[in-house]
Amino acid sequence: METFESLVRAEFAPKNTYLNTASTGLLPVRAVDAMRTAVASVAAGRPADMFADVEAARASFARLAGVPAARVAAGASVAVYSGLIAAALPPGAEVLTAEADFSSVVNPFHARGDLKVRAVPLERLAESVRPGTALVAVSAAQSADGRVADLPAIREAARTHGARTYVDASQAAGWLPLTADAYDYVSSVAFKWLVCPRGVAFLVVPEDFGGLTPLFAGWVAGQAPWDSCYGPVEELAHSARRFDESPSLFSYAGARHSLELLEKLGVERVRTHDLGLADRFRAGLRELGHEPVPAPGSPIVSVPGLGRLQPELSEAGVEVSDRAGNLRAAFHLYNTSADVDRLLDALRP
Repeated sequence: METFESLVRAEFAPKNTYLNTASTGLLPVRAVDAMRTAVASVAAGRPADMFADVEAARASFARLAGVPAARVAAGASVAVYSGLIAAALPPGAEVLTAEADFSSVVNPFHARGDLKVRAVPLERLAESVRPGTALVAVSAAQSADGRVADLPAIREAARTHGARTYVDASQAAGWLPLTADAYDYVSSVAFKWLVCPRGVAFLVVPEDFGGLTPLFAGWVAGQAPWDSCYGPVEELAHSARRFDESPSLFSYAGARHSLELLEKLGVERVRTHDLGLADRFRAGLRELGHEPVPAPGSPIVSVPGLGRLQPELSEAGVEVSDRAGNLRAAFHLYNTSADVDRLLDALRP
């Protein structure tokens, strides 16, 4: 009988203590095998239909996000989708963001040049929505330190003032259960907590497309893609596929299997596992006299002042990140309590 533990151990076998999922997640064996097969088929002159992999990955992400697949666009970059949303806003519109949020979420709104972008502390985001706010854009979990946004409060405040909501779930999808239907737009890369190859990203849009214009639509965005290869696309897809980027097919060949594994494991079980390890690390840090950045309910733990230790930890086989001088550790499904203890031992004076 397969268990959470047996499934994970069959798919992941890191050769070090890997605690850096907030940067890049590890690939499961099934995804690596699928990509090898796809590459070999092209090398042999017998390419498989990898567009079927795109559709399978889209459907799998849609189930994880709790929305119909027709509302999910497939691409490669959150920044591209942020730019698409930014382009839909009228001149002078106010966009409310969290201070120091990830650049791919906020910079496209600044790049417009004619929008009013207002940044406030993450904890004050909901209370800062006001009449005239057109959009609230925020990461579900902060990349720098793991703090989790109060998304229900933000959603309610936005609804009260008639603002749309845009949530980047790149640091949350895969461990935090998604209710994408509660927000206007939800984007996510898949190479972190969704353990997919780089080159895979998704955007969830409303049924009516939320006022977005498919500015970068190419042939894959046509209702009949293979009939849309030359000249203007005569009929755009009737679904969110009209917002697809031309896909990185080898990446999607692996992604469908990564997402399949997460569906099988269950995000709630992954969340319980991840948070248990993060809490163990936080408790150990306090015993050593270190106070992490407060981020309850997050598998990302940031420790002020210890980022300088990242190179020597890497030399010792423990992979973490240095973010603005803070040591950032991220705990995911392939990590164990032994990994936590190994990092704590490496931090002992």
